[in-house]
Amino acid sequence: MIPRKFEPLLFGFFLSGLMSLLVAGIATLRAAGVGPGFLSLWLTSWLTAWLFAFPAVLVVSPLARRLVRSLLQPEAATGSDSKSN
Repeated sequence: MIPRKFEPLLFGFFLSGLMSLLVAGIATLRAAGVGPGFLSLWLTSWLTAWLFAFPAVLVVSPLARRLVRSLLQPEAATGSDSKSN
């Protein structure tokens, strides 16, 4: 098993891989249409896109997390200070 400290890296790896696969597929389909060589063209486009997407996700994800946290309500206080009826 992989140590938990690599969780953000693995998450970025899989997220960028799946998203770039989907986006490259749609872009390739729209640009070239389905025909001979489509799968090869799609996979080539995907690998190129993933080459850029993976580092981009690693760089942008901390910013996205901070943005999400700034939009959420703070968590309710827990422990002896909170009132529970």
